[in-house]
Amino acid sequence: MRFLRTLSGLTVVAACLAGCGSVAGAGSPAATPIFVQPSATPQFGSAPSAGAPAEAAPAPTEATTTSASPPAAASSSAPAPTTVKYAFPVDASNVDFHTTHSKYPATDIFVDCGERFVATTSGVVLEISLKDKYVKGSADGPNNGGLSVSILGDDGVRYYGSHLSKVQSGIEAGVRVEAGQLLGKTGKTGNANNVCHLHYGISPACAKTGDWKVRRGVIWPATFLKSWRKGGQKSPVSTVESWEKKNDCKA
Repeated sequence: MRFLRTLSGLTVVAACLAGCGSVAGAGSPAATPIFVQPSATPQFGSAPSAGAPAEAAPAPTEATTTSASPPAAASSSAPAPTTVKYAFPVDASNVDFHTTHSKYPATDIFVDCGERFVATTSGVVLEISLKDKYVKGSADGPNNGGLSVSILGDDGVRYYGSHLSKVQSGIEAGVRVEAGQLLGKTGKTGNANNVCHLHYGISPACAKTGDWKVRRGVIWPATFLKSWRKGGQKSPVSTVESWEKKNDCKA
């Protein structure tokens, strides 16, 4: 186990040195990433000290991304539960993540390719991307995520995971999912700098689809991930609502 964590740490250092953040015209992995520090950095014992890859690239085509607002029928036939259950978004034993992230609040969860990416909570699928259209050096935009899935939780919060190697069959816009349900497999598509990891973002639903700057993440996830990993149920609802009230969905 110590060897696996050491190897994971070396991978994280390599990822951080190269950086996943997209700076227009920067194609060299030697470029120094820009890190955003949380105002009150969540403490997580096993998290590395450095930042990690970021998200973004040109607008997707219809063949790349599908999206839909949750259908009325789904809402009426399956009302939101009074108690929302949370699950850690990666179902694997050898996992690590950062408390910081390049350029904007989000996190990168480092894990082997092919591990299970699962729904953080019950809700409805908002958007999926089934094709990797990222072009190295492209301007910031939604294609940086490669294959991805976002859901609108029953708690009113949006949860987004990207760089997937596969989106699970049957996961489509408008489909209802439950906490811990398989959404896809981890990978390194998009602007992942050839490092297996899950980019993970938490945000308000705002426009629900197409608002990639918000969708990729606007609050720091680490404190919630720490809770969920231990079986806790810490909710991001109040933090997300505060951000939305302050920023009016402008990221």
